[in-house]
Amino acid sequence: MSSGEQAGTISPEQTLPTGDTDGSEKTGRSAGKPRRRWLRITLIVLLVLSLLGVGAVVASGFYLKSVESDIERVDAFDDVPEETRPEVVAKDALNILILGSDSRDPESTGGSRADTIILAHVPRDRSTAQLISIPRDTWVAVPRSKEGRGGRDAKINAAYAWGGLPLMVQTVEQYTKVRIDHVMLVDFAGFKEIIDALGGINVTSETRFTSIHPPFRTFDQGRQRLDGAAALDFSRQRKQFADGDFTRIKHQQQVIKAILDEAASGGILANPARLNSFVRATSSAVSVDREMSLVDMAMELRSLRGNDLTFLTNPTKGTGRVGSESVVFADPEKATQFYEAVRRDAVDEILRSGKSS
Repeated sequence: MSSGEQAGTISPEQTLPTGDTDGSEKTGRSAGKPRRRWLRITLIVLLVLSLLGVGAVVASGFYLKSVESDIERVDAFDDVPEETRPEVVAKDALNILILGSDSRDPESTGGSRADTIILAHVPRDRSTAQLISIPRDTWVAVPRSKEGRGGRDAKINAAYAWGGLPLMVQTVEQYTKVRIDHVMLVDFAGFKEIIDALGGINVTSETRFTSIHPPFRTFDQGRQRLDGAAALDFSRQRKQFADGDFTRIKHQQQVIKAILDEAASGGILANPARLNSFVRATSSAVSVDREMSLVDMAMELRSLRGNDLTFLTNPTKGTGRVGSESVVFADPEKATQFYEAVRRDAVDEILRSGKSS
């Protein structure tokens, strides 16, 4: 076996094809109802479409509208009591809740999950974006859903299992005191098609490690180029690392940034077939709230590149146990300061608070 096969790397000339949470719970869906394809890469779609620039977006408006018409819409806010929602402080800033899962994760046991929770803050000048990861096991107060579930402290991702998107929005808003403007849903399993449409991505691993999933790829320390299957495998690993999900979060952040960097490199924009393949691969299963316009968002975020993204993590005190559950304990004092800066769109304070956490 070659090193490329072992590590899941690809060579520049290689032709690519186109085109768990602990304690996860089942929803009340009937067995015959097709499972909603509700989670794929969404922020990436918006940012990459924005790379087309103003003139190109206008010129290709019919194409983009046709893509947008195929995107599934979800009711994210209908059942969120208005009286519980935080007030808007910075009116021109955007706060987007990105929820991710991995429908083909070998460790998946089914059920309704939100394994990745990101609060993306886009300042009023649209020049940067701060992506704040909230570990799925963060112990928070989950409000009671309209069906009567919840109403107690639990891991934050339990909110989705208990009350779907509305309860997840309400839980994140109650915890952060930041009002959510839009919701986007991402399936990390969709990374394979997206990355293959790009021709692969570059990531840098801090250590050498072997995947716990077949075909048990070995990822070398340092920079390497990965195809879609290998990049998805890279973003799934957690059990080999002392800090578990925190390393998994870092790997997912690396992959997100690498996708954007690859898309911004110019090659995909110069190749209409590859661009179409990429856009269709991402948008075919994107789900967003009913008020979000991808075309308008692409126009607003047209200047963003990978270097304009800052990845942060919710302030924590570390891990521990509550009863039989392994949880992540938030740092209330630091979190209050941090999210107050987000509310006020104080980017410098957000960055300082994020570094101190």
